[in-house]
Amino acid sequence: MKQSSQSTKRRSSQTSEREFGGTLGATCIPIFLPLLVLYLLSISRSPGASVLQWPPRLPPTSALWDPLAPALLLGWFSLHVSEGLVLKNGTRLKYPINGFHALCVSVGLLLLLLWLGAPLGSLFELLLPLAVCATGTSFLLSFYLYIRSFWAPHHALSPGGNTGNPLYDFFIGRELNPRIGNFDLKYFCELRPGLIGWVVINLGMLMKEVELRDSPSLAMILVNSFQLLYEAVLTTMDIVHDGFGFMLVFGDLAWVPFTYSLQASFLVIHPQELGAAAATGITIATATGKRLLVSGWWGLVRHPNYLGDLLMALAWSLPCGFSHLLPYFYVVYFTVLLVHREARDGEGQCSRQVNGLALGCPTANASPLPDSSPYLYFE
Repeated sequence: MKQSSQSTKRRSSQTSEREFGGTLGATCIPIFLPLLVLYLLSISRSPGASVLQWPPRLPPTSALWDPLAPALLLGWFSLHVSEGLVLKNGTRLKYPINGFHALCVSVGLLLLLLWLGAPLGSLFELLLPLAVCATGTSFLLSFYLYIRSFWAPHHALSPGGNTGNPLYDFFIGRELNPRIGNFDLKYFCELRPGLIGWVVINLGMLMKEVELRDSPSLAMILVNSFQLLYEAVLTTMDIVHDGFGFMLVFGDLAWVPFTYSLQASFLVIHPQELGAAAATGITIATATGKRLLVSGWWGLVRHPNYLGDLLMALAWSLPCGFSHLLPYFYVVYFTVLLVHREARDGEGQCSRQVNGLALGCPTANASPLPDSSPYLYFE
């Protein structure tokens, strides 16, 4: 009788809302996105670099594997502690990570390797094998996370990844913050291998350009500099809301480092002449906050910071010129991502309260552009 009541309680606690196309999307996306990453990397190094070429120019099978690639992927581990957010049961997680320190150490080691004569530019030839290994690692880790989630306590499960559908829950992630001892798998993958790996790949592309042309171009320097300024924080939606499944695992380990660095890999084969005046005109401004905002930009528009993010994404692509669409893939992708995220975030904000008063759903403009309607918004 007790087991029956527990089973009934477990079924009643399962969520029914599904995103990303539901089961169909959860089945197709893990197949489509890895192929898309390999496709984009392949055309970025082709002479035409045309995303519209059909049939696409595919690399030989031998170009997809190198025994050095899995060895390189095993090099990203380090640990420190910073404080995380309060979970549903009132506990507060400790995040064993210090991303900025790790970035500094990684850059220092890279500079040491360069001083010793290491061929960092060889990363250009290893991009496809590294992407294949990162994709395989994503699938293996996702299967592990899905299986271990059935032993996790209920309060540790993700609000949206506990539907009872294996395909969907594998994709979204059942457990919110899976840990091995004090090692937080989710936060480690969110901020370490992908983001720092992205910086390393960019630097490798810069060194490859030095090998080919004796010095880095201004366009390559700008791309490396702009993307180095990118940051991530503990309070992002990925950390506090989404479960840790294939969606985030693949995004962290494969999608971020290998698609966000497309501009740099594009410039290796397709150098761009960029004058000082044009470089000066590429500027970025963003805004963030963490309070209930009822005036200023947030009083007129729902996400002014999203507009800043889009301008930043555009600035990453502008040094690549206008002769190809490929460098602007990130701008298109990021626009779709932010529109979708705004919709998800808006649904969550509708149910929030301030001093016991329900905020209700917003009536202000949902786009990143200003509107005259007032709006109460948490950021």
